[in-house]
Amino acid sequence: MTGGGPHRDGGPAAPGGDAGPVAPGRAPRTRGWSGTLREHALELRGSVRDGERGPLLVVAGLIVIWSVFQALDDKFLSPRNLSNLSVDIVGTGLVAVGIVFVLLIREIDLSVGSVSGLAGAVFAVLNVNHGVPEWLAVIVAIAAGMAVGAFHGFFFAWLGVPAFVVTLAGLLIWNGLTLYLLGASGTINIDEEGLVASLTSRHFSDAIAAYAVAALGTAGYCLAAHHKRARHRAAGMPYRPPVEIWVRTGVLAVLAFTAAYTLNRFQGLPLALLIFLVVLVVSDYVLRRTRHGRRVYALGGGVEAARRAGIAVERVRVAMFMVSGTLAAVGGLFVASGLTSASPTTARAAGSGMLLINAIAAAVIGGTSLFGGRGSPWSVLLGVLVIQSIASGMGLLGVEDAVQFMITGGVLLTAVAADALSRRAAARRGRP
Repeated sequence: MTGGGPHRDGGPAAPGGDAGPVAPGRAPRTRGWSGTLREHALELRGSVRDGERGPLLVVAGLIVIWSVFQALDDKFLSPRNLSNLSVDIVGTGLVAVGIVFVLLIREIDLSVGSVSGLAGAVFAVLNVNHGVPEWLAVIVAIAAGMAVGAFHGFFFAWLGVPAFVVTLAGLLIWNGLTLYLLGASGTINIDEEGLVASLTSRHFSDAIAAYAVAALGTAGYCLAAHHKRARHRAAGMPYRPPVEIWVRTGVLAVLAFTAAYTLNRFQGLPLALLIFLVVLVVSDYVLRRTRHGRRVYALGGGVEAARRAGIAVERVRVAMFMVSGTLAAVGGLFVASGLTSASPTTARAAGSGMLLINAIAAAVIGGTSLFGGRGSPWSVLLGVLVIQSIASGMGLLGVEDAVQFMITGGVLLTAVAADALSRRAAARRGRP
């Protein structure tokens, strides 16, 4: 279809391409299916120019990374390595999802690495040293992360202490508490056959499991897209034409079933990956389809405007830090699962910042803005794939950690610079 007409997807667009709130004063953007490839390319260029990078640049970068490492070592794209990669991304990815919630309100949480280490230590101490059942120790560990988030949120939202300072202090406090719980030299090994260990070791070996998840995800996207189109059409709002929806669905189906086929060539669908995908779906639904999510984006668009609109700013801020702390704790349990232990060494590593940096990098590289109001949990999936792919490729090539740190830092700096430049370009064109 050509030209304008109703067959365009526009209006206030939340990150991820769905309907959602926009910052006050922001004009609705329309993106649709053009009649020619040239027109579509011009629309895409306009979106990138105005600051809406989307996933295309990240996907292109990921393809380059995979191609380079595969050329250097043909084991990189083997089913075994890709399956391990799909598990390795989960711990950092879960922490990064929590970071997204905080970044959306224009804040930062520097404590997530320490909180993840604390959750692992709380679980190990309760379960191994005190004989608490695993399921109860898991609940307490996650609750501890939620309580830490509420603590940070209280100092920031109600007492007015900058989030940077609060969470920086939290980084030190919780890392110190973790070391105290574990002891100066005490490593606590968890049950390798237990609940937590199975988070990263369990695979669904039946091929139907991976293919069922691929089919369910593809069908869910297709139905949601058509439902959104029907709602927009009934309300007289711009909407996508069916052909665009089907093309997007086809691309997603190819990617999903290719991933399922690759996983089935090794050990099948990892439980960790399934849990991660469920968290992404739920988080995305909360942010884009609920009133609370619209308040989060509105707050990211402007604090005073959100306050004048009747939004309880302090409550939303506290809730976002609680989400961040909770997901940091869950991610910490996955890290402990992969190591099958909690130790002062891993606690120091988490508290020293590598997990924090990787989580922030995953969120920002995927497309979440450090300036607030733009991003989605799905951005984490691409971002963490980039970060972990670099680590995996470097590991296969035997590259030392120092070089990995420099490369990861360079990628993060590039993503932040691109975000800042796109914001500046959008501001010059009258778009916040």
